[in-house]
Amino acid sequence: MLPDTRYKNYRILVVDDEQRMAKFIRLNLEHDGFRVVEAFTGTQAMDRLRTSLPDLVLLDVMLPDLDGFEVLKMIRSISPVPVIMVTAKGEEEERIHGLELGADDYVTKPFSPRELVSRVRAVLRRTELTTDSTHGLIEVDERLKLDFDRHEVRVDGKLIYLRPTEYRLLYYLIQNAGWVVSHDQILTNVWGYEYRDQPHYVRLYINYLRQKIENDPTNPAYILTERGSGYRFVDFRRDHPLETTSGSEEHQANSPEE
Repeated sequence: MLPDTRYKNYRILVVDDEQRMAKFIRLNLEHDGFRVVEAFTGTQAMDRLRTSLPDLVLLDVMLPDLDGFEVLKMIRSISPVPVIMVTAKGEEEERIHGLELGADDYVTKPFSPRELVSRVRAVLRRTELTTDSTHGLIEVDERLKLDFDRHEVRVDGKLIYLRPTEYRLLYYLIQNAGWVVSHDQILTNVWGYEYRDQPHYVRLYINYLRQKIENDPTNPAYILTERGSGYRFVDFRRDHPLETTSGSEEHQANSPEE
């Protein structure tokens, strides 16, 4: 895999107490043009985060002083920097726990250099400023307003914090407002083609967005579930977009449950 000069000199903080593993990761990232800062404990990781200002953190779950998930919570309390969890365990429960705490992705040991660099690149792509055709202020209704030039989302006048992946997901849904987009389409356009076998990412992040922008996440008015097909953001460009008819069929169509 040829180095991608787009990310040359991006700074990656590698947090791993196994020095051989840390060296393996550092050498492969440096080969791809990244700059690497190392930390071997959770305490060191927080110090490096404040002093080095990394563009991404590779965070091992097993650390000698602090649990990796505890470090992740500390990071999320002060910084939106993308975090990829590195774990020797492959259990789905642990992966989901990391995502729920604010991780952007995970990689399971043992992994190949190509997989590691691919995931780092994919997460960095998702955190870049979008340059697509949707710009300016969009007023979905009196309650929800989005300013894509300033990367701001407001609900009832209050500024809502979205993580980079949540923002890209909302951006993609807004771009396709009124149209049903499948899990595969969402994964390919928001996460990248290599994530097409991770449908639980979509369910988790749709839920995160609903918790932040919906008045009632259990009965969503903006992000609608189309059973067996995917999701659809309400077509706010039509008159009275949020008016719905009563009846069990409409309720089932808009249910967030899959």
